[in-house]
Amino acid sequence: MTDKQNIKRIVIVGGGTAGWLAACHLAKKLEPFKDSTISITLVDSPDIPTIGVGEGTVPVMKDTLRYFGISETEFVQKCDVSFKQSIKFVDWEVAPNKGQSSFYHHIFDFPKLTPVDVTPYWLLDKTLGQTHFADLVSVQSHACALGVGPKRPNDKEYTGIFNYAYHLDAGKFTQLLSQHAIENLGVKNVKANVVDVHTNKQNFISHLTTDLPSTLTADIFVDCTGFKALLIEQALGGEFLSKKEVLLTDTAFAIQVPYDHPEQTIPPFTISTAQENGWIWDIGLQSRRGVGYVFSSKHQSDDDALQTLSDYLKRPLTYSDVRKIKMKVGYQKRAWINNCVAMGLSQGFVEPLEATGLLMFDVTARVFANMLPAHTENMALSAKRFNQDICQMWESTCDFIKLHYYLSKRDDSGFWKDNRNSASLSDELKEKLEVWKYKIPSQFDFRYTIDSFRLDNFLYVLYGMNFPTNLSHEASKYKDVDKLNKLKYEIDQGVLFCKKHLQPHRTLLEHICRHGMAKG
Repeated sequence: MTDKQNIKRIVIVGGGTAGWLAACHLAKKLEPFKDSTISITLVDSPDIPTIGVGEGTVPVMKDTLRYFGISETEFVQKCDVSFKQSIKFVDWEVAPNKGQSSFYHHIFDFPKLTPVDVTPYWLLDKTLGQTHFADLVSVQSHACALGVGPKRPNDKEYTGIFNYAYHLDAGKFTQLLSQHAIENLGVKNVKANVVDVHTNKQNFISHLTTDLPSTLTADIFVDCTGFKALLIEQALGGEFLSKKEVLLTDTAFAIQVPYDHPEQTIPPFTISTAQENGWIWDIGLQSRRGVGYVFSSKHQSDDDALQTLSDYLKRPLTYSDVRKIKMKVGYQKRAWINNCVAMGLSQGFVEPLEATGLLMFDVTARVFANMLPAHTENMALSAKRFNQDICQMWESTCDFIKLHYYLSKRDDSGFWKDNRNSASLSDELKEKLEVWKYKIPSQFDFRYTIDSFRLDNFLYVLYGMNFPTNLSHEASKYKDVDKLNKLKYEIDQGVLFCKKHLQPHRTLLEHICRHGMAKG
C-alpha cells in the first residue's frame, strides 16, 4: 500500500446488524460521491447465523434511521417494532420481600431542571423523597405507568410528545438495513465464506480468500465477524481488554414468548428485573415478547439459571427452548489497526443492560464513517484518534453499567456482594461517587462529549436507586416551595394531557401498521 493511495474500496466482513449498520453509515457519509470510484462491499456467509437478540435501542437510533432515509412507518411495520420510553428497573435497589417489589424508571426525556431543580428538594424533604425521582422531573414516567405510546396517531414520523427509542426484531431489522443499503445506498453484497485473511509485510490486510473463485481486495477492511474477531484479532493480533472482573455477567439464555392473547398489553418500556445472580430482560414487540436471563456463570450454574428463567415465565423450560449466549465482556484496545477497523461484537461488548449493544454498534460506526480519511496518508492519524475516542466510550459505558450494580443494597447472594466491591470500580467512577456524596451531579462532571451516557442518565439511576447525596450543609437555600408547587402542577397537567390525547401503546401500533404515520 503506497503512502498516498486514495481509498477506493471498502470491504465489510460480516452481515449481522453491526455489519449492515456500518455499511449504511459509510454509504450515507459517502453518498455525495456515490458516482465516483469509491465502492463498499459487504461479504456475509450464508451459513453462519447472527447473534440476533439485540432487541432494545436508545433514542439515538431514531436519529440514525432518519439520517439513513428509512421511513419510520416502514420500520415499524416490517420489524415488529414497539416504542420504548424507558427501562423499568425492578428489584435492583433491594431484594423483594414477602412478594413486595420496588422499581424505578430510567426514562428518555431529559429531566426538567429549570426554572427550578427539584433534586435538592427531593433529597432534603423526607415526605417528597417518598415519591419516585422520575415522577417529579418528567411526565414520561407517568405516561409509562398509563401504558400509552409516546406520540399521537397524527404526529409526523420521528416526532412525538416524548423522546423515545424502539424495541425490534433483530433479524427483521437486519433485513431492512441490508435492503436499504443495497437498493438505496449502493452497497454491494457478496454471499461467501471467508476462508483466509492475507496480510503483507507491513501487517496490512491485502486480500481475503473466500469459497468463491475470486478474492476480495480493499483499502480498508471492516471486521464485523462477531466475538471471534476474525480480522482484528486472529489476523492482526489485536489485544482484547477483558472487563469480566468489573462486569460479572457473562452468559445469557434468550427465548421468544408468545402473548397469551392477541390484545395483551404491550408495555412502552423494557422491564429489567434483578435476580439473585443476574437480571431478566422482558421486551414486548407487536407479536411476541423477547425475554432473556443475563447471569454470572461464576455464581450460578446453567441448570439453576434455566430454573430462574422458568420461574420468571411460570412455565417449565428445557435447554432446547432457549438460546445460550456466551458473552465476551470487554473491548479491543485498538479497534483500528492499520487498514482494519473492528465494529460490533468484534470491537467489544459489555452486556445488554441499557441496550448498550446496538448503541455502541451504531455510534462507533458513525464515528468511523466521519473519521474515514480520503487517502491512506492520514490513516494512521485517523486510527490513533479513533482508538482514543472509542476506548473512552467503552470505559465510560462500563462505568455507567457498573453503577447499576454497585449502588444496589442487595445482599442476598455473593453476586451482589461481589458487585459492591469498590475494588471493581474505575478511579473515574470512584471519584465521581465521592464528589456526589455532597454535591448533586452537574454537566461539568462529564468531561467527554463523546460519552454515550451523561448527566440525565446518571441522575435517573443515582436517584432511582436513592443514592444518598447529603445536602444538609445548604438546606437553607431550598425553602421556596412556590416554584416547587408550580412544577408539581405542570406535571399534573401533563398527566391529564396524556390521558386525553395519547392512545394505549398497542392501539397506537395497530393504527400505524394500518394507516402509517404523517410524513415530515
